[in-house]
Amino acid sequence: MSTRRGVLDAARVVVKIGSSSLTSATGGIDPERISALVDALAGLRGRGAEVVLVSSGAIAAGLAPLSLPRRPRDLATQQAAASVGQGLLVHRYTEEFARHQVAVGQVLLTVDDVTRRSHYRNAYRTFAKLLELGVVPIVNENDTVATSEIRFGDNDRLAALVAHLVHADLLLLLSDVDGLYDGHPDQDGTSLLSDVGSTSDLDGVDVGRPGRAGIGTGGMVTKVEAARIATGAGIPVVLTSAAQAAAALAGEPVGTMFHPTGRRRPTRLLWLAHATEPKGSIVLDPGAVRAVVERRASLLPAGITGVTGSFVGGDPVDLVDPDGTPVARGLVNYDSEELPGLIGRSTHDLARELGSSYEREVVHRDDLALLTD
Repeated sequence: MSTRRGVLDAARVVVKIGSSSLTSATGGIDPERISALVDALAGLRGRGAEVVLVSSGAIAAGLAPLSLPRRPRDLATQQAAASVGQGLLVHRYTEEFARHQVAVGQVLLTVDDVTRRSHYRNAYRTFAKLLELGVVPIVNENDTVATSEIRFGDNDRLAALVAHLVHADLLLLLSDVDGLYDGHPDQDGTSLLSDVGSTSDLDGVDVGRPGRAGIGTGGMVTKVEAARIATGAGIPVVLTSAAQAAAALAGEPVGTMFHPTGRRRPTRLLWLAHATEPKGSIVLDPGAVRAVVERRASLLPAGITGVTGSFVGGDPVDLVDPDGTPVARGLVNYDSEELPGLIGRSTHDLARELGSSYEREVVHRDDLALLTD
C-alpha cells in the first residue's frame, strides 16, 4: 500500500477536529475520543513534527453541565455554554497530553487578531514561541466574547486560515465521515474520492450534507471550502474521520487528499478575504476597477461612484464594480458618512480644501485582498 509522502514529510501540521467527533450524542465530552486523538497527535510529535490543534467542542461540552438538551440558538446562551465548556475541554486536553509529557497552550482568536495590521504579527509570534517551546497550541474562536458573528463562519475555515498563519505543511480535517464521497455516503453506488487535484474534480459532487444534528455547526460544504482556502494557498489537505487520524498522519491513503492548487499568499490578506464580513460596499468606476484588480493599486476617492452601508475607518468593506460584483475587500480609511463628500475628487484637491489628512487613500493596497482573478 502506497503512502502519501506529502503527509510524512510535513514538519508542521494543523489538525482540526469537530464537535461531533469529540462529544457524545447528549453533548458531553467523550473521554475515549479525546484520548485516541491525543495518542495520534503524540505519535506525530514523536517523529519530530510540530502540531497545532484547532478544536471545536467548547459550546458542545458546555451543554451537559448546563442541562441544555441541544445546542442553543441564541447568542447569550451559546456564549454561556462556551464559557463553561472551553475550560472543561482544555482541562481534558491538558490531562491527556500530560500522559505524553507534552504541555498545551490555549489560543482563543477573533477576526481582529489577524486582519488588523497591528494584531496579526503578534498572533504569529505567539504561535511561533509556543511551538519553539514544544507546546501544542489548542485553538478555538473566542466564542465567549464574540459579537453576533460568533464564528469565523466555522472552525473548518478557521483551521485553514490558522494553517496559513503558522506556515503549516499540512492541514488534517477530522470529521464524523471517512472522506469526501461523490454522493451521500449511506447510499449505494457512491464512491470515496481519494484525491482532489482541482475544483473541477468536484463537479457534480454533493457537498451539501450537514454535520451531526444538534452538535456541530459545519458540514461537508464547510470542509470543502476550508480545503479550497488551504490548497489555494499552497497547503495540502487530508479529510477523513477522527477514527482514522493515526492512519492519516502515518501517510496511509485514507480519506480524501486535496492537493495544492496555488501558492502562499500574504497571511493577513487571506484572512481579510475569507474571515471577515463586509460592513458596506464602495462602488468603483471601470478605471478604478482596472487599477485595483490589474495594477493592484490603492483605491482613491476619484475612482468612487457610490457608497452603501454603515462603517467606520478600519472596517472591512467590499469594493464592487459598476454591476455590483465584488472585486476586492479592504480595510477602509474613512467613515461611511465622510465618503459621499469625497466621491470623484482628487486627493490633491481634497488636501488643498480640507487639509493634509484627506490626502490619504480610501483603501491602501496593503489592506486589499482581491476576490476575483
